[in-house]
Amino acid sequence: QVQLVESGGGLVQAGGSLRLSCAASGGTFSSYTVAWFRQAPGKEREFVAAITWTGGSTFYAGSVKGRLTISRDNAKNTAYLQMNSLRPEDTAVYYCAATGPYAGGNTYSPGSYRYWGQGTQVTVSS
Repeated sequence: QVQLVESGGGLVQAGGSLRLSCAASGGTFSSYTVAWFRQAPGKEREFVAAITWTGGSTFYAGSVKGRLTISRDNAKNTAYLQMNSLRPEDTAVYYCAATGPYAGGNTYSPGSYRYWGQGTQVTVSS
């Protein structure tokens, strides 16, 4: 069973930076597409960014492009989300998600991801 554990969330002022980590265990991490989603209070979970299993392709929501960067280190079974120029509207619980091995599907849809972490809170103050 694959387990994903997020870390790195916290409270930061607008314009600041955070780096989230997603540590995977129990599976073949290098065969999974990994994504970050976020959910703010009273809102639906939304796609933030994704990276394919080789790291060769990345995908971003328009609202974060140019500010957030997804990456992965398959040797460490870990994915990252570098968050720069943070805004109050980035405040949410951030979730790491992974597909099954070499799985396809809609990269932007939560339904394409089989495994989920417990989430880490990011709060950006104005």
